[in-house]
Amino acid sequence: MNRLVTRGENSPLNRWGFLGNDFDRVFEGFFRPMRGVEEATSESLVPSMDITEHENDYVVRTDLPGVKKEDIAVTLENGLLTITGECRSETERKDGERVLRQERRYGRFARSLRLGTHINEQNVRANYRDGVLELVLPKAEEAKPKKISVSVG
Repeated sequence: MNRLVTRGENSPLNRWGFLGNDFDRVFEGFFRPMRGVEEATSESLVPSMDITEHENDYVVRTDLPGVKKEDIAVTLENGLLTITGECRSETERKDGERVLRQERRYGRFARSLRLGTHINEQNVRANYRDGVLELVLPKAEEAKPKKISVSVG
């Protein structure tokens, strides 16, 4: 079976100061994906986001379970897409009811994404269904790839 291997307090390497906390901190986060500046710490709400590129547009899908449509705001300004919203807790409790465990998080969130190309801002479409916000961001004409024919000379 698999066993969890840990460094004991009495190991020679620990007693001499090798492989201690300072060394561990060097590699802390090395194998974790990098966070963008727009993301907050793990204690806050950071919605998951998938981004797909097509020939003529980008599609951004963001998971927002439990968030009502009226609590979501989407802005696109100077190439910065920002999705903000709030997941509200259910504060109504019946008499004699007590919470034994609460893992769901509530509160305000914001997620920003700098778009690398120009977007046709007038034709952006947004759809919210089953807790997933889908944004279709059409590429501007100058951002679309241009085909160049090569002649044989």
